[in-house]
Amino acid sequence: MSSRKCKYDADAFCFICGQFIKVRDVKYELKTSHFLCEAYEAYFDCPVRNQDKPWAPHVACSYCKRCLEGWYRGEKRSMKFAIPRIWREPKDHITDCYFCMVNPSKRRRGKNAKPIEYPDLESSSAPIAHDLTRPVPEPPKKLSQKSSSSFSSCTSNSDKEFLPTPEQPKHYLITSEDFNDLIRDLNLPKNKAELLGSRLKQWNLLDDVKITDQRTRHEMFTTFFTKENGLCFCNDIKGMFEAIGIPCVPSEWRLFIDSSTKSLKAVLLHNGNKLPSLPIAHSVHLKENYESVKILLESVKYREYNWELIGDFKMVGFLMGLQGGYTKYPCYLCLWDSRADSKHYIQRSWPVRTELCVGKQNVKFEPIVEAEKVLMPPLHIKLGLMKQFVKKLDETSEAFGYLKKNFPKLSEAKVKAGVFVGPQIRQIFADEKFPTLLNRTQKASWNSFKAVVSGFLGNNKAENYEKLVEDMLTNFKAMGCRMSLKVHMLHAHLDKFKKNMGAYSEEQGERFHQDIMNFEQRYQGQYNENMMGDYIWGLLRESSYEHKRKSKSVHF
Repeated sequence: MSSRKCKYDADAFCFICGQFIKVRDVKYELKTSHFLCEAYEAYFDCPVRNQDKPWAPHVACSYCKRCLEGWYRGEKRSMKFAIPRIWREPKDHITDCYFCMVNPSKRRRGKNAKPIEYPDLESSSAPIAHDLTRPVPEPPKKLSQKSSSSFSSCTSNSDKEFLPTPEQPKHYLITSEDFNDLIRDLNLPKNKAELLGSRLKQWNLLDDVKITDQRTRHEMFTTFFTKENGLCFCNDIKGMFEAIGIPCVPSEWRLFIDSSTKSLKAVLLHNGNKLPSLPIAHSVHLKENYESVKILLESVKYREYNWELIGDFKMVGFLMGLQGGYTKYPCYLCLWDSRADSKHYIQRSWPVRTELCVGKQNVKFEPIVEAEKVLMPPLHIKLGLMKQFVKKLDETSEAFGYLKKNFPKLSEAKVKAGVFVGPQIRQIFADEKFPTLLNRTQKASWNSFKAVVSGFLGNNKAENYEKLVEDMLTNFKAMGCRMSLKVHMLHAHLDKFKKNMGAYSEEQGERFHQDIMNFEQRYQGQYNENMMGDYIWGLLRESSYEHKRKSKSVHF
């Protein structure tokens, strides 16, 4: 054949069926599609050839790839023909060149459009359809794992010489342990887990996995929970720890009690936050008050374990039996007078509460726990400091306007009240422009506030933490910030704080509100043992396989 080029490029056509591949359609190179080449050889009983020749296509269309690979995996698919298009070297460009004689530019869309005509030439034999003598072949029962190439290219006109290709990667089948861990990482509910399993099984990617096990996955931990009087609680905490596979050491855990807009929760947080949070009580019927907290602690047998407790100061008031609201003696450690503004920031030592007598000094109920078991909540102290700082900003100042602009979803009333959450405070800390909008006194207070958060209320406790706190209190006083209960704790009870506040923070418990919210939406009002068991099932890990991209969630 003459050396001039063909009218259309050979790779504009499919090697298997010979049809034109549209410009926008995907083309699959046979040189790299080893699985397709192996399926081609199994279906047509001949290898892929002539891939080193310019007069043969080197690509396949998506239809042929989908049909061949699906048939090879055992799906109910087949090709329309028993013998594919066979390519040979053409003699000339006029009467024997497939790429010059086929004219795809005349193709039209629509019902009455004429299809493209694909000739049967000596250099390109047309496919031969299946018939009684050429039935659809049976797919192999097991996929071939041979290392020899399923892709070959003929280096001469002979059909016996082929080019070897690299060894194919071994096909990995997903075990039940891998499948369960994948469901946990994706945080899928039961119905979507079954759907995913069904698809994977259809594609022959599962190894003896029973998909319907997802319906009863919660039963592993359901027996450890009981629902009585609107409270779902753990009836055997030691047994639950054993079922998870970890020792039950109460000194390594702290109990976090808090309520959201929807439910009251009690969660065990690991000291150091290296293990996931374990919910042990949940209720959407009990209100956040003294009686509910007492019922909750009695149900989980608190006296048997005596964990340290943490929560916001409202919850601390319930635990210590204090009266709620704006009271004169809100501190559970001393008789600090919250209304004696003239003594604030001046008097550091106040009379210690030696006993909590009902009816005296704002004590309304008998305390439920000892004061020594209550931990300082660093997150809520940080929120309280932020609140006092923002409340002293002038509403007409650039700094206040900058906060409103940066947090458009916050109402103006919340910005005025200084109601910010942890991520928002971190965002302001990282903002370099905000401090430039403050005056000298405000800037000193802001910088000292940041220093206390990073050097005392976080994971790292600076050696000069006492000076950092003292500088912040001095700057807050100069700015005119009112001394709230949270500021008082830093002023008078600095010795009650743990060495590493980050390891004992309640922030991990606050994150639990977001985690359990997904399960509350899934169970739609049926907040019972099944929901709690399903949540704990999602915390486990069954496979030891190391993945390249790891999940950010913490597992046992």
